[in-house]
Amino acid sequence: MLEKKIFILSVMFFMFLSSSLMLAQDKIEPSTRNMNHITWQEFQELVPGSIETVLLPVGSIEPHGVIPNGTDNLAPEAMAKDIANRLQALVAPTLNYGVTPSMAAFPGAVTISADAYLPFIKDVLRGLAANKFKNIIVLNGHGGNTALLQKAIPAVSLECRVRILVVNWWDLTLDITKEVFGENGGHAGNNETAYMQAVVPQHIHPERFDKDMALPNATGTSWFAAPVPASIGLYAKGEGYPTFDQKQADEYFRQVNDRVAELIEDIIRRWDKAKLYK
Repeated sequence: MLEKKIFILSVMFFMFLSSSLMLAQDKIEPSTRNMNHITWQEFQELVPGSIETVLLPVGSIEPHGVIPNGTDNLAPEAMAKDIANRLQALVAPTLNYGVTPSMAAFPGAVTISADAYLPFIKDVLRGLAANKFKNIIVLNGHGGNTALLQKAIPAVSLECRVRILVVNWWDLTLDITKEVFGENGGHAGNNETAYMQAVVPQHIHPERFDKDMALPNATGTSWFAAPVPASIGLYAKGEGYPTFDQKQADEYFRQVNDRVAELIEDIIRRWDKAKLYK
């Protein structure tokens, strides 16, 4: 009797192992994780059978001290490319324009009205959901988009029964900024400048830096100016000036990306455990 039970258990284990191996073999590795480069045939083969997650970088074009005007696009795009393999995700094309009226007076800045941005981002999210992604991860590089994303995400998630996460990386990693630089950061400050120095060091221009470019952000309702008089906004007075240190930049890039990936993994795990929109 005991031998019969052992035999049955052995057969059951072998069947389980075989089915697991078959499932693993069914997973297809993509030729690229960049949706701009993939063909529709390969996309059809990959999503959602092998890939359930898409990373959507969103940003803006606006001044950033002595680093690129496109920092808010380049940072989340670099982040997405760096963590896509770890998350078994595809990377959607970056939405390069955002809502930045306060910075619109600076050369090279382009702002989109809230009335135009909100329906546009909703349609992009709907389109990704229609393509059978279960998890849409919005990597936001621009604070001016945040309020509109907070409006769009719950509505589209409920309507399309899709799971959506928005990550504002600079807020998520405030403690890392303080750890790496020993102080707070800022818009185009030590944190953003370092991240971009790790990505495009050839486009960082310390020779153009002047401390008058930086101004502490107003506290509460203490003051308001239009246009904004400085292209570097410090989170705290006397803190956050760019350091232009390559070693710090590389360390910051790695820690930030790890933190973002860890958050995404944790949220997806919790969605799966709760069987939400599965």
